[in-house]
Amino acid sequence: MVSRKITVTNEQGLHMRPASIFSQAMTPFSCDISIFFKDKKYNAKSVMMLMSACIKRGAEIEIRCEGSDEEEAMNKAISLIEGGLED
Repeated sequence: MVSRKITVTNEQGLHMRPASIFSQAMTPFSCDISIFFKDKKYNAKSVMMLMSACIKRGAEIEIRCEGSDEEEAMNKAISLIEGGLED
């Protein structure tokens, strides 16, 4: 398992479009990918779960990946968050 804490930089947080971009990018990975925010766990492959988390700009989240391609998944997740989720 790998995990990393990161701050969300997207101006609008993980609203519909960025949440969709993120979940679609995570879906091809076979490992389990979770986001922890405010002591709750969210499935990072589910756009509805991500939107329900109400993650705003400046929020610190923890991304956890567990499985055979966990390193690749983590690298992609961090790249997306640091890049502002193309928004």
